[in-house]
Amino acid sequence: MSTSGQGIGYTGEDRIEEYISAHIQPESSLLKRIYRETNLKMLNPRMASGHIQGRLISMLVSMIRPQMVLEVGTFTGYATLCIAESLPEGGRVHTIEIDDELEDFIRKGFDDSPFSDRIILHIGDALETVPGLGLMFDMIFLDAEKREYPDYYNVLMDYLKPGGYMLADNTLWDGHVVDSNYDSDPQTVAVKRFNDMAAADGRVEVAMIPVRDGLTIIRKTN
Repeated sequence: MSTSGQGIGYTGEDRIEEYISAHIQPESSLLKRIYRETNLKMLNPRMASGHIQGRLISMLVSMIRPQMVLEVGTFTGYATLCIAESLPEGGRVHTIEIDDELEDFIRKGFDDSPFSDRIILHIGDALETVPGLGLMFDMIFLDAEKREYPDYYNVLMDYLKPGGYMLADNTLWDGHVVDSNYDSDPQTVAVKRFNDMAAADGRVEVAMIPVRDGLTIIRKTN
């Protein structure tokens, strides 16, 4: 439904997002370019974090001050760069992308960033790659295949330090988690199971933010 006076297809949510974008830290020229090229060249450009969520991720990294970050699901590298820019001195982000056809696009953006030395890109399956890294992480950003979210939770929590944070994207899944029409949809089922697992896990504290498609913040307490 369009907002009165704004034309067909222009919603109140669009206006709110424009307002937020105008009142937060500006998007860098590199991030603008990556987001634009993602929308021009990729089949599912909505998978990129974008300005509003990118600034939130960057702020959370500034607050948490992690030395070692894991990102599962690089896509075109927008969120990776938001993480890298806010890392403390000596901090590193290991980012894993399963689609090797994205590698050239990803590396171009990273190479053009002043924070490229903070980023280590891995191409492969995260469930196989992470155990081989031999690392523990202060923060994990999960934004990968939704059908595998429960498996990611089970595996990645073992590599998250006590006191560390997991940020999980798309946990409201376009509202499908509360829509019975999607009760048999494999992606929705997996996201709901992930949410249930986190909520029932006595090792963690959980908060959920309804920004874009839902962002869950999970703190491992022990």
